[in-house]
Amino acid sequence: MKKSLLALAVLGAFAGVASAQSTVTLFGIVDLSAKSVKNGSNDALRTMATDGINSSRLGFRGVEDLGGGMSASFWLEAGVAADSGNLGGSNGLAAPTNGSANIFNRRSTISLLGGFGELRLGRDYTPSFWNTTIFDPFGTNGVGSFLNLGNNALGTNAITYVRANNTIGYFLPGNLGGLYGQAQVSAQESGAVNGNKQNSGRIGYAAGPINVALSYGSTNALSGVTEVKFKHNNIAGSYNFGVATLMLQYDQEKAGALKAANYLIGTVVPLGQGEIHASYVKANQSGSAAIDPDDASQIALGYVYNLSKRTAMYGTWARISNKGGATGANFLIGGGSGAATGAKSTGYEVGLRHSF
Repeated sequence: MKKSLLALAVLGAFAGVASAQSTVTLFGIVDLSAKSVKNGSNDALRTMATDGINSSRLGFRGVEDLGGGMSASFWLEAGVAADSGNLGGSNGLAAPTNGSANIFNRRSTISLLGGFGELRLGRDYTPSFWNTTIFDPFGTNGVGSFLNLGNNALGTNAITYVRANNTIGYFLPGNLGGLYGQAQVSAQESGAVNGNKQNSGRIGYAAGPINVALSYGSTNALSGVTEVKFKHNNIAGSYNFGVATLMLQYDQEKAGALKAANYLIGTVVPLGQGEIHASYVKANQSGSAAIDPDDASQIALGYVYNLSKRTAMYGTWARISNKGGATGANFLIGGGSGAATGAKSTGYEVGLRHSF
């Protein structure tokens, strides 16, 4: 009882400090679902899952006006495994931690902003990943995620595919008539096995119903114990027809002579308070006799019903068809055991999401 009262007192004191700082915001998302995944001939695995349509998180952000059109800001964001209450979350895995607890694994940055744009330092998304997630109708979340086929299919363990530590980033200002872009580099710091050294960039144009962008990334990658260069290129776009938004992507990964080319066509269709999400993804591997026939395709369909601006119910179904020697080790829906060669991976989930 005394411990509970002490905890409430500490939380109350923190809330008082936060509310006194009008430029500091507490925010987050809690997303949980009932999920079933069946890979090949294995029994279906049923779980309570997180991150069905959005990644669960808890964060703090703030801005200080420095005068003269300049400001400083910070952003600290931790992934949350909402089904267990643990920090970290599914979107924070496979990240370099430099030997310490990676609490703010989603983002940990400080920025200087002005008419020149934004200079941002710290742990952040890589620009080369942004196209992949923004032009995916499922936002690279849940059983329908593009990442089921497009995340390190070549087995190179590129740990900076989504985020990188120790980054220095620059963003163009937002008054360039629809033109936007960013560039980023990150230091390796802790030796070749860290693999954090990378550089990437993104340039795009958004005006009215159209949004198109091109991205590039190059990073150290580990394949077994051999360090190879991993490159990630993407060109994508969307067009809002009013009755539906069409999304297209060409995503390419390279590691030495190995290559994976991934194509996506998808749509988001608004229906009153709800939305239909659908996509088709095709993955082609090449560069060696061992992987040339190992291809896969994925079809995904989902529906989101918005109970309010912050709360939504959803359901998603997806199926991956592996071909040649492709297995669940390369292409599968997360949350189940590996599929047999040439087998299918099928998953569905029904969940609830709330943002604050």
